[in-house]
Amino acid sequence: MLDYLGTTLLDLIHGDPDKVDNISGIAIHDPMDEPELPNNALVLGVGVQGPYEITRLLHTLGGHRAAGLVVRAPVPDDERIRAASRHSGTALLSLTRGASWSQLAALLRSVLAEGTVGGVGPGTLAGMPSGDLFAIANAVAALLDAPITIEDRNHRVLAFSNRQDEADPSRVATILGRQAPEWITQRHEAHGVFRELYTTDHPVYSGPIDAANLPRVAIAVRAGDEVLGFIWAIAPGPLTAEREKALQEAAQVVALELLGIRAGADVSRRVRTDLVGTALEGGPGAAEALVRLGLVEQTTVVMACALKEQASDDQAESHVRLADERQRLANALSLHLSVVDSRSATALIGEVCYGIVPIVRSEKDAEDRAVRIAKNFLDRTGDRVTGVIGVGSPANDVAGLASSRLAAERALRVLRSRRSGRLRVARISDIHVDWLLLELGGIVAAEGNEPIGPLARLIAYDTAHSSRLVETLQVWLDTFGDVSKASARLAVHPNTLRYRLRRVVEIGGIDLDDAESRFAAMLQLRLMLPPITSGRSMAEGGEP
Repeated sequence: MLDYLGTTLLDLIHGDPDKVDNISGIAIHDPMDEPELPNNALVLGVGVQGPYEITRLLHTLGGHRAAGLVVRAPVPDDERIRAASRHSGTALLSLTRGASWSQLAALLRSVLAEGTVGGVGPGTLAGMPSGDLFAIANAVAALLDAPITIEDRNHRVLAFSNRQDEADPSRVATILGRQAPEWITQRHEAHGVFRELYTTDHPVYSGPIDAANLPRVAIAVRAGDEVLGFIWAIAPGPLTAEREKALQEAAQVVALELLGIRAGADVSRRVRTDLVGTALEGGPGAAEALVRLGLVEQTTVVMACALKEQASDDQAESHVRLADERQRLANALSLHLSVVDSRSATALIGEVCYGIVPIVRSEKDAEDRAVRIAKNFLDRTGDRVTGVIGVGSPANDVAGLASSRLAAERALRVLRSRRSGRLRVARISDIHVDWLLLELGGIVAAEGNEPIGPLARLIAYDTAHSSRLVETLQVWLDTFGDVSKASARLAVHPNTLRYRLRRVVEIGGIDLDDAESRFAAMLQLRLMLPPITSGRSMAEGGEP
């Protein structure tokens, strides 16, 4: 049930669904009557609310060995409810706000009726063929005596019936393009058709949009308050009451089918994500995961792909935008790697999309080929997607795969930092020093260490006098003590730079002729301060 309907209609609040072997039927709770329920019934608690009512009903249903109780969301967060669900062995689920109990009952019974209703084959739902939207479209067309299309909420054609030769030019254009032309949807929007479809469960009649096209009847395909799509029928006029009812029932069947397709995709994605995650962890189940992924006895390389770190003022908006971009990047990488090798396995885990890529080359060339694959992918995505990819080491077994993941993650961490510049693909061997600096920086930040010694004195002096001694020292060290290059980068005269360096020695107490002192200063600057990206002119103020 949860796989079919997902979180669109039902949420599991308490209980373990794996303990329920089967659901024998659907029952509606009647507070005025003692329930007579078969074992493992799913009970719809219409009107049941509040901790006391829910707790009492859970205990009652436990005595009848009910599989679960559904109540209207939101469910109170109450320890009595949790204890009652645990003690009774009855799972508690919530029905999303806006969904109708009658629709839920119809959908649940359709699931249970699949293959069990007399005279109905195992491949049907409520008497209509399941698993094939085109077969359902033909069945609906026969009921309405009209050619129909089934479209998603973005007006893309999912299926269409036969008899489209009886339709009009706009229907032909819709089917050939597999999507309703924009001018047609704009006409329907202008006439309020979609506004009415989104606010009613009944079929909506729409007159011809122009002289060349025929009138239509449409109905929204719903799961609770979510519109999944639409059924469009060519019809000379409003439907009869009998055909209206048939179209409403067909919309419920199509809703269940679309939920099943969505649930199937979600389940498949979750299973594959779990397998990739298990394989990358290198634990007891890693070998079995590789077998199920078809990657056993293969030389593979792990890629870790993510968006480069970005700052944003609107944290809420940024979170939603980044989640969408992350999913698009993961989908694109999955498609790219599947073209490279159909055995490639990808999964988005947290903020990182991992790819396990079989490399049909010698182990020596594996990393180079993986780098070329990664660069080719990012070249195709262009600059609109700020993706970066860390490439791991070649792996021939479970332990090697875990090591490859670790190497890819380390390279990715450097690439996502602001110190990596425009570099987008790297192996850990390419940027090992940068990774070490990031690791040290993380330790320093975690322990709350502050600059000490000469650097601390220079920072304090700059803060008090608006001077630029720290910046001068950092640029001078970065240019290996080359006065000409350092002064050009800071946009100051070489004599000004020499004066500042004397002040660095005087105020900071640092010996710039000593290699150890220079190294200590450079390390502190790298770990505790942001890199210098550009200089300022003398006109910007502050001490020279």
